[in-house]
Amino acid sequence: MSLKLFLLLAILAVAIFPPTDLKEQMNEIARSSQGRVGAAILLLESDKSFELNGNERFPMQSVYKLPIAMAVLDRVDRGSLKLEQKVRVEKSELVPAKLHSPLRDKYPRGDVEVTLRELLHYNVSDSDGTACDALLRIIGGPKEVSKYLLGIGIKEIVVAYTEMEMSKSDTVQYRNWATPKGAIALLKLLHEGKVLSAQSRELLTKLMIETPTGPRRIKGLLPRGTIVAHKTGTSSTVNGITAATNDIGIISLPNGKHLAVSVFVSDAKANLETREGVIARIAKSAYDAFHH
Repeated sequence: MSLKLFLLLAILAVAIFPPTDLKEQMNEIARSSQGRVGAAILLLESDKSFELNGNERFPMQSVYKLPIAMAVLDRVDRGSLKLEQKVRVEKSELVPAKLHSPLRDKYPRGDVEVTLRELLHYNVSDSDGTACDALLRIIGGPKEVSKYLLGIGIKEIVVAYTEMEMSKSDTVQYRNWATPKGAIALLKLLHEGKVLSAQSRELLTKLMIETPTGPRRIKGLLPRGTIVAHKTGTSSTVNGITAATNDIGIISLPNGKHLAVSVFVSDAKANLETREGVIARIAKSAYDAFHH
């Protein structure tokens, strides 16, 4: 065999069969977090997947705003809610200052009416705690989201408490949990059109692509212009430990395929740059393995 032919076959082999050591790469990257890391990778047009602690439970923080939005849009699809209907947000519903809420910052006195569409934008794109709780109220509380998830076959994501309830105790966030595999399963259903109408999927995906949150996470090391539809989640840091630094999403690959990625960094001692770097490096390793 000529050297040229050998090199051509080697290149083709790498292109067709991604490195089998991706899990080892993820494990190595995870060590710098000084915490617990879970990750799952799935090429959505195939069954090729890798995972690290894929079945362990991790606190979602604002990642849970994605399934909440899906549960709301399911009601829109069924006709019980309308995107343009007005929703009143009372002053008592504004989340405390320590939580992120552009809606509260814009209307600090509360008692404002916004459309359901606007609430969804605040919830998904802006990761707004007040909007999140307003959406939960509209559909009957967290239990209705978990009921929706079970109804579409997702058993490894649990939505149990509101943003307001999470703000009152650092331990409550652990009860809104997901496994990395559960997060990937949800993304897969969304991508494949197994849940929600085409119109609702298009709206939600747009909100996930347009979000300014987490530019140094899944998107951090990817080529400029790469389209990523994602949802982040972040906790506060207490006594040097950060309970949650997360990002889940779908990367559009240059070959026309799509890569679902979920990374949860939990109970970590490392600083924010390092924690976000763990997510970015895992996403880049997956991208490199599958983008050919």
